[in-house]
Amino acid sequence: MTQAGSDNTPGGAARHGFGVDVGGSGIKGGIVDLDTGDLVGDRYKIETPQPSTPDAVARTVAEIVAHFEWTGPVGVTLPAVVTNGVARSAANIDKSWIDTDARALFAKAIGTENITVLNDADAAGIAEDKYGGGKGKDGVVVLLTFGTGIGSAVLHNGVLLPNTEFGHMEIGGKEAEHRAASSVKENQGLSYKEWAKEVSKVLETFEALLWPDLFIAGGGISRKSEKWIPHLTNRTPVVPATLLNTAGIVGAALAADSAVPSAETGTSAGSAH
Repeated sequence: MTQAGSDNTPGGAARHGFGVDVGGSGIKGGIVDLDTGDLVGDRYKIETPQPSTPDAVARTVAEIVAHFEWTGPVGVTLPAVVTNGVARSAANIDKSWIDTDARALFAKAIGTENITVLNDADAAGIAEDKYGGGKGKDGVVVLLTFGTGIGSAVLHNGVLLPNTEFGHMEIGGKEAEHRAASSVKENQGLSYKEWAKEVSKVLETFEALLWPDLFIAGGGISRKSEKWIPHLTNRTPVVPATLLNTAGIVGAALAADSAVPSAETGTSAGSAH
């Protein structure tokens, strides 16, 4: 049985959390060292059930938690807008998620009330801000994940502004993600330089609205950042994400840990920054 904050390292006092990242094709989870942002051991992944209904996904999430014999707080990401634990949209998961009380659903399936549910890009954002590309950076930090669409997360001094969904913002007559998602590069056969021109248009629009101090570029294409980031023409520095496939798990674990009141003070046990 593994509890929150338990220490598996000799002579150490590591703080541990647990996160589950729900995606359209796979659901993965693991124990996270909250001091470093590293996974403790391997992650565990199960294919997303089809159809990916709330009950089916909840059973899979519970199976992942049980695999680790975890008994502490659990953070879960969804590819959805999430407000007060309720899914308000559904991307790459069954549409029956819309208006589902995800927090109550997962709490019942897992058998604990210490559940935090958040948008997947938001989870990646708080993880990158604390442990990755945004570590030590004050001010406004914006994570953009480039994939089939564009996910977004905005943080100010480590505090998340949830559910921004900037990929759907219209820029020059097109949604941002229809202009500059990495899928657009692939589908249209664009060179990295050509694609970077479209990304720059998106970043420049976001700059006019937010005046960010840093952009973090996530998604699989960030692994090849040296091929396109140098071609960007926007003013704000852009750095590649560093956590990549673990960002959702890490951010979910961090969010769950931050949501748990401290017995001594009645305040949250940690913060996102």
